[in-house]
Amino acid sequence: MSAPELRICIDDADLDASLRLDVRRGLTSHPKHLPMRLHYDGRGSTLFAELTRQPEYYQTRSERAVLHDRAPEIAAALGGDPISVIELGAGRAEKIRPLLSALADAGRLDGFWPFDVAEGEVRDVLLELAPVYPDAHLGGIVGDFTRHLAHLPDHHDTRLVAFLGGTFGNFTGMERSQFLRDLRESLRADDWFLLGADLVKDPDVILAAYNDAAGVTAEFNRHILYVLNHRLDADFEPDNFEHIALWDSDTATIDMRLRAMKPMKVDLAALGIDLTFSVGEEIHTGISTKFLPGELENQLQATGFETTRCWTDERGYMGVFLARAI
Repeated sequence: MSAPELRICIDDADLDASLRLDVRRGLTSHPKHLPMRLHYDGRGSTLFAELTRQPEYYQTRSERAVLHDRAPEIAAALGGDPISVIELGAGRAEKIRPLLSALADAGRLDGFWPFDVAEGEVRDVLLELAPVYPDAHLGGIVGDFTRHLAHLPDHHDTRLVAFLGGTFGNFTGMERSQFLRDLRESLRADDWFLLGADLVKDPDVILAAYNDAAGVTAEFNRHILYVLNHRLDADFEPDNFEHIALWDSDTATIDMRLRAMKPMKVDLAALGIDLTFSVGEEIHTGISTKFLPGELENQLQATGFETTRCWTDERGYMGVFLARAI
């Protein structure tokens, strides 16, 4: 068993520069906005894990049910060749493990590559999985999958790129199209793409997931201000911002915001920026688009993919789409 290969495409200096650029641009815009990825530092990831355990938050449970129940079927749909799996935004690589095991049981798991911005997490996953899949070629990519898809491993075996958890819906429409085009350019014909997506359903069910009774989503949303306080020497008062989640039926999108509950002045010392907030002024902190299956299949087809299968949980809340690069 060889040591896992690690491809490092980004470092702390890159991350810091990106943070500064995003925050400066977002908070000096009208309306003010911040990228959703800033929520996920150490405490943010812990809050999100707590959020997934709330009874209203159906996404994680529903997708995991699909992957757990359908993993052998998904593995069979990939044909008979050995497969190298790359998971974008892998985190602890918990979502993909049923499929990895199904492929390994069939003697077809050629390799696994977690792709994530957190180097420590990528290393931990590889260390944990090395004894579980001793015959697989393990490697990792430390980078931003909106910028570094050109670094996907290519050992001339068939590849499956997995993008799970509904993160695809956090992109704007233009960002989704650009991501799919970039991914297709990085793949060969007959490589595979496995996409987890939140499906359109009763708006009350969707809104409840972003306004859980325990207030975990609200704390998760406000956490982005703690990140700025910590990393950019800002002096936000997070408790004086109200968590807002709005449903736009025309675009099938949840829009998350933080709304100032009193007039405030905020100093971002590391950027040399002074901000003022009036009562009711908002910071847009992320979106989550929900999809109709046919709509998503059309998006995939328009960017060079052919959808071959779609699996859903028993309520039809989450979809897992398998597409082939054509």
